[in-house]
Order: sequence, then C-alpha cells, then structure tokens
Amino acid sequence: MERRSFLKKAGVGLAAGAGVATSARAAELPSIKWRLASAFPKSLDTIYAAAEIVSKRVAEATGGKFQIQVFGAGELVPTAGVLDAVKDGTVEMGHSTSYYFVGKDPTFALDCAIPFGLNSRQQTAWTYEGGGIDLLREFFKDYNIYNMPCGNTGAQMGGWFRKEIKTVKDLEGLKFRVGGLAGQVLAKLGVVPQQIPGGDIYPALEKGTIDAAEFVGPYDDQKLGLNKVAKYYYYPGWWEGGPQVSAYVNIKQWASLPKEYQAILEDACSHAHVVMQARYDVKNPIALKQLVGSGTQLRPFPNEVMAACYKAAHDLYDEIAAKNPKFKKIYDHWKKFRDDQLQWFAVAENRFDNFMQATRAATAKK
Repeated sequence: MERRSFLKKAGVGLAAGAGVATSARAAELPSIKWRLASAFPKSLDTIYAAAEIVSKRVAEATGGKFQIQVFGAGELVPTAGVLDAVKDGTVEMGHSTSYYFVGKDPTFALDCAIPFGLNSRQQTAWTYEGGGIDLLREFFKDYNIYNMPCGNTGAQMGGWFRKEIKTVKDLEGLKFRVGGLAGQVLAKLGVVPQQIPGGDIYPALEKGTIDAAEFVGPYDDQKLGLNKVAKYYYYPGWWEGGPQVSAYVNIKQWASLPKEYQAILEDACSHAHVVMQARYDVKNPIALKQLVGSGTQLRPFPNEVMAACYKAAHDLYDEIAAKNPKFKKIYDHWKKFRDDQLQWFAVAENRFDNFMQATRAATAKK
C-alpha cells in the first residue's frame, strides 16, 4: 500500500523491479490516451482480459498519466482488421494472435504457433531469451509494428467433432473450422478448412454447416456452448502447443513514448503474459471435469492421424521456406531451438511429468 501511494504521488513508476522516476521527472511526463483494438470479444474473459491487465497496470504505474482504452472485437475494427488498424495508425495498439494473418504472410504464425511447434514455456523461452524477439521485430517492422508477447493459452484442445475420427480416411471431406497454418496442413489430408469467427461457431455446428470446430480449450469452449452441438472432444490441438498472444504498437507511436512509458508498457505486457497462462491453467481443469460430467466424450487423436499430420506439416514448411525467405530465416532459427528444447524436455520435464501422471493414475485405482 505504501508503494502504491508513492507511485500516485510521484505521478509515474515502473512495475516491480523496473525502478521509479523521480518526482521532478514525473511532473514533466505527458498525459497520453491510447486506444487498443482487441481481436477477442469481451465474453472470452480470460484471453480478452490480458489487454485490460495491461491497461490497468500502465495506468497505475503512471499515476493515470498514460491511459489505454481497450475495445473488444468489432467495436472499433473486426478481428481480421486488428493488424492493419495498428499498421495504418487507426489505433495505437492491438492485441491478437498473429497466426490470424497468415494470409498476408505465413511468417506471422511463428509469432504465435505452428503445428507441432513449441509448448508455452518453450515459446516464451525462444521469444524472450532464444533470439526470437529480435527476428520477429525485424519482420514486424515492415508492418510499422512493435510487437510484444502478451499472453499464452497453453496447449489447446483438438476441437469438437460430430463423428469419431479413427483413421486418416475419416478426415476426407470433413468441414472443419480451424485457423492458422493448421488448415493448410489438414487440407493435404482431405479436410475442407473453414474460417469462422468464434461467435459464429456454435450456430455453424448446430446447423451442420461444418462438421467440426476447434477454438481454444475447455474453459472458452464451454462458454461458447460447443459441447451442446458436438459430442466428441479431441486432444491435443497439435497445431497450438503453446500459442502466444501478442500486443502490437504502431511503431511511430512507440517511438514517441518517453522511455519510462516504454519500460512500463513492456513490463505490463510481460505481466499479462504470465497471468493469462496462469488463469487458463486454473480454469481449464475445472471446465473439463464439468464437460465430461455432462456427457462430453473425450478422445485422443489416433497415432496414425497424428503421424500423418506431422508429415504434412513439415512438408508444408519446406514448401513455404523454399519460396518465402522471411519465413525461412525465422523458421530455420526456430527449428534448431525446438529440436534442442525437445532433447532437454525429454531428459527432465517429460520424465517427471510422466511419472507423476502414472503415479496419480495408479493411486486413484486403489
């Protein structure tokens, strides 16, 4: 409470560990009001809330001098328009998953997730400490954007299906709502990918316009009511092992900020990054139990299907890299990092996790 009181009196401060400006300097700092366009509706309170966390933390750390007003999807621009709105300076900030924009350039997916990619810890490690952020910012600079990690959902689910998937043949002709590069991977196996906004998934499944749909995970999927219109819930979402959500800032607006405000904003995004993952890890287990308890049939994707998708994914990456030098530059760096991480996680993390799961299961049977 004493620290918060000091920050209010000083007029500006950085979040914990970043330092606090002197009162004299704080008095010189400008009052700034920005608008942030979110790609997510307010009803998806966990993923949308990350932007609100940023807004609140920035305001508190600056004594209200730097304010960011958050708008939900469609209030200022539609989900698909967030990147362009920031690029063109229509809004100062955006909050989105970058794989929404693979139609502009598949390289965007590497800022978020690609099929059979990194888990959330690995994605954070690559971005912050593995050299990823420098490569990504070089890419985003062409779009007049300064990007910052601002959330992660953790590994997502494989989606809701009206019929069981037992073999690769069952994918043929399947109309599946799926985003990012996953649709291109699945198309190689006969799936007909569909691009449908989150709010339209339920009626599309209910009417049979689509046969299956993926969104996020138990908590968000339950809020959309997808369990009421499809029986089978598959896992894992191999196309989103650790999808990172990003904050976008118009690069001219970023450059115009005082250094103190830049540090505060980066800190706020890092804080939101951690909180989003923590909230999903708390809420998803509860929601999954409720879904299964109400009749949802939980199913793992068969190994045959996973193996076919893995091959199709890497065939796709080779095809993209052969004709897209921007993708190749980042992908080659990312791939080496992924391979090293898989070796390390196999030594300690996976062994620990597998033992804990086996022990829990054995104990539960007694």
